[in-house]
Amino acid sequence: MTESPILDARINYRRSGFRLQVEFTLRSQWAVLFGPSGAGKTTVLRILTGLTQPDSGSIQLGNHQLLDTNCSLDLPPSRRGIGFVLQQSALFPHLTARENIAFGMHSWMRVAREARIEELLCLFEIASLAERKPQQLSGGERQRIAVAQALAPRPKLLLLDEPFNALDAPSRAAIIEKLRAAAVPVLYVSHDLADAWQINAHAILIESGTIRAEGETRTILAPQRQQLLTQLGAPQHS
Repeated sequence: MTESPILDARINYRRSGFRLQVEFTLRSQWAVLFGPSGAGKTTVLRILTGLTQPDSGSIQLGNHQLLDTNCSLDLPPSRRGIGFVLQQSALFPHLTARENIAFGMHSWMRVAREARIEELLCLFEIASLAERKPQQLSGGERQRIAVAQALAPRPKLLLLDEPFNALDAPSRAAIIEKLRAAAVPVLYVSHDLADAWQINAHAILIESGTIRAEGETRTILAPQRQQLLTQLGAPQHS
C-alpha cells in the first residue's frame, strides 16, 4: 500500500525575468530543499505558505487543498496549517518569550494554550528564558523561541528557511534534534552542502527555478562530494 503524501505541489511563477517551474511530492518527515543562492528556494516556501501568489499551480497538504488556480482556490496563510521560520527570527520585540510562543494560539482555550507553551518551553529547554524579551537573548536562544512559536499551533508542516546559519554546529544540531522529537514534517532549505549532507533526509535539488533531482540526500548530492570534502577539511582521494 502506497503511503499518502504529506505535500504535493505544482508551482509556476515568473517575475522580473526569473521563472520558477517545480513539481514535487513530500513523503518523508524530513526533506531538504537544496540549491545555490537565487535558485528559488525561498520563493517556493513563500508560495507554500501563501505569502506569495504563483501564476498557476496547486498545493495539497495531506487531505487539504490549499491552492488550486484552476478553480480560484487560494487559502490565506492563517488557514494553511504551515509553520514558517525565517533566517532571522521574526519575534515581536515588545513581547516576552512566553508571549511570543503564544502569539498564534489566540483561538485556543486558556488551559490548553498554557499546557502547550509549557510543553515547548520544556522541549527546547528555554523555561528559564520565558519572561525575557528578544533583546535579552542570544541568537541561538531567539531561534529556539522562533521555532517553538512556529510549532505552537501544531502545524501540519514546518518550513525552515536556513534559520540556523548563524549558529555553531552544536547549537544547530541541538535544535534539529529537538525538532525531530516534535514529530512534525519538516521542509528544510539549505545552500550549504555540508549542512544538507549531515541531515538524514529526502533531498530535493533545485537549480535556476527547476527541480533537477530528488532522492536520498547522499545519493542526490554525491556529484558534489569533492566540494563537501573541501568544506569539511577531510582528506580527498582520487
